[in-house]
Amino acid sequence: MASLRLLLAKPWIWSFIGALLVWLATVAFTGGYGGGGMITAALSLAVFTVIVGVGQMFVITLGPGNVDLSLPANIGLASAVAMKVMDGNDSMIAVGLLAALACGMAIGAANYLLIWALRIPPIIATLSASFIIQSIDISYGRGLQIKPPPGFADFTNRQILGIPVLAILTVLFTIGAAIALQRMIYGRSVLAIGQNIRAAWLAGVNVGRIRFLTYTLSGALGGLDGALLAGYFRGANVDIGNEYLLASIAVVVIGGTSVAGGKANVPGVWGAALFLVLLLTMLNTFGVSAGVRLLLTGLIIVGVITAAGGQKALR
Repeated sequence: MASLRLLLAKPWIWSFIGALLVWLATVAFTGGYGGGGMITAALSLAVFTVIVGVGQMFVITLGPGNVDLSLPANIGLASAVAMKVMDGNDSMIAVGLLAALACGMAIGAANYLLIWALRIPPIIATLSASFIIQSIDISYGRGLQIKPPPGFADFTNRQILGIPVLAILTVLFTIGAAIALQRMIYGRSVLAIGQNIRAAWLAGVNVGRIRFLTYTLSGALGGLDGALLAGYFRGANVDIGNEYLLASIAVVVIGGTSVAGGKANVPGVWGAALFLVLLLTMLNTFGVSAGVRLLLTGLIIVGVITAAGGQKALR
């Protein structure tokens, strides 16, 4: 019982409990049909939210007001850049991925330079940047008909024993992110800045450099996500990243990361991403209308966050 209480006291565990409950509800409704396929599909789609969610998590952990609202535009532009560079040629896959990463890193770096140079809140800087990026994307990628190289498209959809390869690689990536957050100087500096920026500065943390690296990291992950999405959905699209603005923030909050900064939960990003995908699947299976679906989604998310918050208060 003591070990169970300790487990339930972890805020990120509630996202996994929420995911399990909505999966069980859906399986019960369908009479047990398609349960395994539902998990495979959820893993496939959750990967893209996890990748940008980790970047958003690092940014939010920097403290109040820090958020990257340029991710959807970043994803859209990077998807177009990757497809144009690859040009349907398998030999250009690595170059295309590097181009998408470079595009995302440039956007992330520009975001921080706007914040630093103009002394404006991150929410304003990154939102303004997103309009500029989207304008570039419209002129650069609108009507783009280039398909991903066959090898790249196959890779993004490949499975091993029903488990998507991308999901396996993303799990390894999130393990690395957790290690970086807890064991590396960079990760500890991010946490220190989020807890008290002045104390971190007095302790010798180069606050400006860490914030620059964090926004650049978020941008890079957005760029990578854009390339992978283009491969998975067989082409680039200006609007391909639209759903990841709120999703990237939601998985951070539901996953147990503090919006006040200084505390991050990497496992919770996975749990929250699976929860959101399975929740949408459940509501669609139940035949719920769009309006009611949005209402129920909001209420259920609030319930999961409240449960996690209540447990934190008991600790």
